[in-house]
Amino acid sequence: MKFLDPTNDVAFKKIFGNDQKKEILISFLNSLLGLKEGKKILEVEIQNPYQVPKIAELKNTVLDVKCKDQRNISYLVEMQVAKANGFEKRVLYYTSKAYVNQIEIGEDYPHLNQVVFLGILDFKIFDSPEYLSTHLILNQNTQEHALKDLYFNFVELPKFEKTESELETIEDKWIYFLKNAKNLEVVPESMKEEEFKSAFETLKKYGWNKEELEVYDTISIYRQDERGRLEQAKIDGEKIGIEKGIEIGMEKGKMEEKKEFAMSLSKLGWSKEQISQILKISEDEVGKYLE
Repeated sequence: MKFLDPTNDVAFKKIFGNDQKKEILISFLNSLLGLKEGKKILEVEIQNPYQVPKIAELKNTVLDVKCKDQRNISYLVEMQVAKANGFEKRVLYYTSKAYVNQIEIGEDYPHLNQVVFLGILDFKIFDSPEYLSTHLILNQNTQEHALKDLYFNFVELPKFEKTESELETIEDKWIYFLKNAKNLEVVPESMKEEEFKSAFETLKKYGWNKEELEVYDTISIYRQDERGRLEQAKIDGEKIGIEKGIEIGMEKGKMEEKKEFAMSLSKLGWSKEQISQILKISEDEVGKYLE
């Protein structure tokens, strides 16, 4: 029997947000963030431990695992399966808000500690070929790294193409796990470390209760529907071009249909101006649809 998909929102958090199995998250963070001896995470406090989300709240759920280590550094770990409009800005806002919220008004700034963001993306976001990247605030001329409190790290799963026989590091194994576990029936020979055994055990269907499986299936169906809409919009755009797209957009008529159509085009990279031309509405209205 195949394992469940670890990139499914509820599965991801069940694995890495488990307060009883913190060693999984510690291994995951240490490897993907490249933390060396002296800086490795030894203990974490998971601030929002795993709980089964309510199905009615799924569309508004932002999956994240928040944790702090012994040095009081905050880590934000998020699984994102599709690139939403304004994703990069949301990451900046989300991380900056976590940084600012460490102190109350009037408290001293030295009390602020580092916040490290780690995004696991099931899509490509940067032009570079590297599947694991770190983004810092650097001096443009000297490359000096003086502003050290915000780190942004991204794993782009589609760019990872290593086979099981090519896995060398714990980092490789975690990325391989996220991308390929759903297609496996047994734990790979090269991944016999305890943290991987525990992670794979979590993905066995018989260990899930009825409510958890219902939420998992609902997320999977919603995700498949989203992919289907995007693929169809892409096919339609390639076949009939923008002029036919204008006609289709006008035929939609109803506000909800226009909203879905606008969101699909936005995910394909169309600008607000282009979408407004297709739907014959103002750019402000398009902005409301995409909120």
